[in-house]
Formats: sequence, C-alpha cells, structure tokens
Amino acid sequence: MIVLGAAGLISRPASAAEPTAAAIDWAMLETALALDIRVVAGAELLLYRKFVSEPDLPPDIADLGLRGSINFEVLRHTAPSLILSSPWYARLEPNLNRIAPVLSMRIHERGRDPYESAEAAASELGRRFGREAAAQALIGATRDELATTARLLATARQPPLFVISIGDPRHFRVFGADSMVGAVLKRLGLANAWARQTSYSAQAPIDIVTLAENPDAAIAIVAPVPDDARRILPESALWRNLPAVRAGRVMLLDPVNHFGGLPAARRLGRLLGAALTQGAPGLG
Repeated sequence: MIVLGAAGLISRPASAAEPTAAAIDWAMLETALALDIRVVAGAELLLYRKFVSEPDLPPDIADLGLRGSINFEVLRHTAPSLILSSPWYARLEPNLNRIAPVLSMRIHERGRDPYESAEAAASELGRRFGREAAAQALIGATRDELATTARLLATARQPPLFVISIGDPRHFRVFGADSMVGAVLKRLGLANAWARQTSYSAQAPIDIVTLAENPDAAIAIVAPVPDDARRILPESALWRNLPAVRAGRVMLLDPVNHFGGLPAARRLGRLLGAALTQGAPGLG
C-alpha cells in the first residue's frame, strides 16, 4: 500500500544536486540505504544500530530522535528532498509535509504478505530516486539468496522452527505466518512452529511454557536478549526442561529488524541458513 504525499517522481538532471531522503520508518530507512540513496536523517539511530545492524548508516546522518516524536528542527535543517514514512506515523504527516513531500508506504499490514510489500517499497523508492536498476538488483538478489538457502536446507530434514524475541525470563514475542519472519520461513521451505494467529507482525507476551507445545520444534532466538533473561534462563528448570533445550535445538541469532524490508528479510535468511547448516550458539 502506497500513501502518496505531495511528491512526484524525483528527477535527477546532471546539473541538479543529488536528491536526499530523511527516514522516520526503519523499513524504509534500511531499504533506501540498500539502494544507495543519500539519506541525510533518520529516527532513533542508536537503536537502529542495535536492532537493525545493516545496512550501515552513513557517518554524517542526523538523528531525528524518537520515531513517534521526532525533532522537526533537525529535520528542517537537513532539508531532505523526500521524507520516508509509513502509516504508523500518519499523525506526523501534516507537520512533515511542511518541510518536504512525504512518501508513506505500509509494508506490514493485516492480510498481506509483507515480503511482497517490501518488494513494492523497494521498487517505488527506486522509481522516486532514479534508482530503478538498483531496486531490481536488490529484489533479484534477495530472491536468489533465499532460494539458494532453501535448496541448501532441503538437503536435510529441518525441524519446525519457533522464531522468538525474548522479553523477560518468562515471556517472549513470537512471529507468525503473517510477519516478515513468517514470510522468510515460507520462502526457505521451513515450517513455522507457531501455528496460531498473530496480528500481522508478532504476538506478545507469550509464556515460555508455550514452547513445549511442539516438542519436535527448534527455537531460534533473535538477539538482543535482555540481561536478566540471559542470566536467569540457563539456570531455570522450566527453560532447561523444554524439549528443544534438552535436545540442544536452540540457536541464538544476531539482531534482525522484525519489522524490516528486503534487507532484513535477506539478513534473516542468511542467519537462519547458517544456524541450521553450520550450527549456532545457544543460550547460556
């Protein structure tokens, strides 16, 4: 779904300055960076570095502060050609439009495959910034990499997989079929061990004991893990007695943007492929 602001196609005549972007939404930010669009400002960049990791941020990018309450003065100073957002931040748009046109795209939406929406976002960003070839290259490379990993994983029997983010020593967030995680699992040919309904992204908080409901499943934990959970869970009888933990089917993955675009999907596929074929550290 595309929500158009006042912007049309950003032309790139040879005599004009390179068009720039400011990003409120992280999925749009990582996609713009992957297309080598010049991003001059982004929101919550310290957390981006912790939870998203890649693509790398440019060294001179300005931090706009909280995504839901950005610093409009800093945004105005960076003078972007286009502001990248999503409907999650729709209430900001009247003020954003006073600074620059807004491109708002919904990647995570109930009833839609977020992977397909992420491809559409990459295509639209490529069109807006004259980076169509880069967008098609990103789309093609991501499809190819996931397909290659799927073929590799298919050479051995793979267990159903819980992909979770731990909130505290007793609770976690799980990702269902309608999340980007679920979309990547499907493209890798992996069974999502969480068969219940989720709300287009994830379901939280879920009690740790729920992980015992599928005794044949493996557990992939997306970092970071809170310090108290990292300390308490390895000593917890409840955790140690989970079937996956007893069988050594727990793997700790590096951070991935749960609500990301194609770069996040590609990164998750790479991490899962490596963990399932080469092994990965557990928890504790």
